Amino acid sequence: ISSAGIRRAVGSNGPSFASAFLANAPLKPSAVVSSSSAAVAAIAQSWARQPLSTIRFMSTDAAAGEKTEEEKAALKAVREARKEEKERQKAEKAAKKAAKKEAEEAANRIDEVTYLSASEQESYAPMGDMTTVMSRSRSGRDFVNVGDVGGSDDAKFGPGSKVWLRGRLNSIRIKGGSCFLVIRQNSFDTVQAIFFKDKENPEKSAKMIKYLKSLTTESMVDLEGTVSTAEVRSCSIQDAELVISRVHSVSKADAMLPFLVEDAARSEKEVEESQETDRPFPRLGQELRLDNRWLDLRAPANNAIMRIQSAVCQLFRESLYSQGFVEIHTPKLIAGESESGAGVFTTDYFGTTACLAQSPQLYKQMAIASDIDRVFEIGPVFRAENSNTRRHLCEFTGLDLEMAINDHYMETLEVVHTMFKHIFEGLEIRWARELAAIRTQYDSEPVVFTDEPCVLHWPEAMEILRGEGFDMGDELGDLTGAQELALGAVVKEKYGTDFFMLDKYPSDIRPFYTMPDPADDRFSNSYDMFIRGQEICSGAQRCHDPELVTKLIEKKGIEIGDGLKSYVDSFRHGVSPHAGAGIGLERVVFLYLGLDNVRKASMFPRDPNRCTP
Repeated sequence: ISSAGIRRAVGSNGPSFASAFLANAPLKPSAVVSSSSAAVAAIAQSWARQPLSTIRFMSTDAAAGEKTEEEKAALKAVREARKEEKERQKAEKAAKKAAKKEAEEAANRIDEVTYLSASEQESYAPMGDMTTVMSRSRSGRDFVNVGDVGGSDDAKFGPGSKVWLRGRLNSIRIKGGSCFLVIRQNSFDTVQAIFFKDKENPEKSAKMIKYLKSLTTESMVDLEGTVSTAEVRSCSIQDAELVISRVHSVSKADAMLPFLVEDAARSEKEVEESQETDRPFPRLGQELRLDNRWLDLRAPANNAIMRIQSAVCQLFRESLYSQGFVEIHTPKLIAGESESGAGVFTTDYFGTTACLAQSPQLYKQMAIASDIDRVFEIGPVFRAENSNTRRHLCEFTGLDLEMAINDHYMETLEVVHTMFKHIFEGLEIRWARELAAIRTQYDSEPVVFTDEPCVLHWPEAMEILRGEGFDMGDELGDLTGAQELALGAVVKEKYGTDFFMLDKYPSDIRPFYTMPDPADDRFSNSYDMFIRGQEICSGAQRCHDPELVTKLIEKKGIEIGDGLKSYVDSFRHGVSPHAGAGIGLERVVFLYLGLDNVRKASMFPRDPNRCTP
C-alpha cells in the first residue's frame, strides 16, 4: 500500500488506525481490502506484531526515509495507544496484586474479639485482643481458680475438664510450632498452658502462634483450655497443664517494664551470690520499687505481706470481739493536738486551724465515758515527724483499744496478751502458705511467746542494761534502739520469749493522759510491748481524774483548747477508770516477719520524702 494511501486513511481516521493497530487480530487470507481504511487496519495489525523501529514507510512525494506529517501523526497515535494499553495492563496488575495482598492480610489479621455470650462462642475467633471490658453483658463464662486445677481425679477440675482462666501472663516461651505459657493468679498460683502447631489445620495454628508471640508478660489474659496430666516442676500446679483452645488479652502490659517481677521476687542472698557469675541478677533499689509499688507487690512475698497485714487486722478484731469489745470510728480532723511531743499536720478548717489526728486516744477515752466499756478502732494515724529511719512512717494504721478496769492496768495487759497470742497462733496456722512465700525471700522464724504475760518492770530493765554495759544515767530517760535490742536479747535468753512487756516508764517521757505511779510520780502506770527487742505497742492506765489530768496538761506546757476542754469535761461527768494501748499495724508486720524496713509492710508508704504514689 502506498504512503499516500496511508496518509489519506490516517488523515481522517487516526483513532481507527490506532484501534486497528492495538486490535492485533490476524487477517484472514480471504479478506478483501475494499478501502484505504481497511488497508490501514491491515498494516496496523502487521505493525503491532513488530517493534516500531523496524517499520518503514514508502513515499512517492518525499525523499527516501523521510516521514510525512500524516505518517508522523499515525506513528504518534500508535505510540500513545500502546502507552495507554501498557498503563491499563499495569493498573490491572497492580489492582490484582493489591487485592491479593488485602486478601492475605485479611486472612492473617487478628481482629479484636467482643465476647458477649458463651452461647455464641463458636462465632468468635479463638484468638485476639478482647475489646475493652465495659460491662456490655454477662458472658456466661465460668472462670475457675488455678488452684482448683489438677492432674488427679480428686481435683475440682481434673483431666479432660474444659475451663476458662483469667490470669496474668507470667512467662511465655515459643520455639517453632511449640508454645509454653505460664499463667499466674493471686501472685501465688501458676499453671502451664501449651499450644502446638496443628498439621491438619496449619493456617489456623500459624495464626494462633502469631498471636501468642504478640503477648507481653504481665498482661491480663483470658484462656480456655482442656486440663491434661503433665509433670511441671516450675509451676505451683505440678501435675497438670492446659491445652489451649482460646486465648484473649484483656489488658496488655507494656513490652518494657520498669523491672521484672521475677527480679523483684529474688532474695538478697540469691542476688548477692549471682554477682560472681556471668549473669548477675539486678539489684532493685527501694525507691525504684516504691515508685512502681503495684509492680513490686506482684512478687509473691511482697503480695503475701499485704495479706498478712490483712490477717493481723482480722485476728485483732476476732480476739477483741470475743472479749466483749465494740469497734468504733473516731474523727481524724481535730481541733487540737491529741498527744504531746509529736508534730502534727495542720490544715485550714473553714477559717480555723485543724490537724490530722495523731491517734484516736482522746475519743477512745470519751467512749469509755459514754458507757461503752470496751472499744477498739482500726484507722489511720498521722505523725508529722521528720524521722527518716527504717521503722518510722508519717502515716500508718493504728490498732487501738481502750477498756474500763476494776483495779489495775494488768487487766488490760492480760487482754492484750490474749489478743497477741491469737494473732501469733492464727498467722502460723491459718496463713501458713503466705508465711512460707514470705520466708522464701525474707528469712524469719515464728515469734516465740509465753502462755502468760511476760512483764518486766523498769528497775529490772535498768539492771539488765547496766549489766550489758550501758550507761543508764539517772534512769529517767527513754530507751535507745540499741538498748531495746539488747534488752530483747537478754529477755529471750532469760525468759525464752520474743514477745514481752515493760512497764513503769518515767512520767516525763509519756503523754499527759498517763496515770502517775502512786508510789513515785517520777514514774507512771505505762507500758510498752516488744517483739524481738523492738517496740510495737505503747499504752497505759489513763488519768481519769479531771483535776489531776488538768495539772498534767499544764505541766507539759500544753494549752487547753476546745478539743481538750471537751475531753476533760467528759471526766467531770463521771467516767470509769480505764487503760488501753495503741499498736502500729505496719510495725507489727515488719517485726513479726523480720523485715529490714517498715516500708515493706506498708502498701503505699508515707515518709518525709514520699507522698506518692
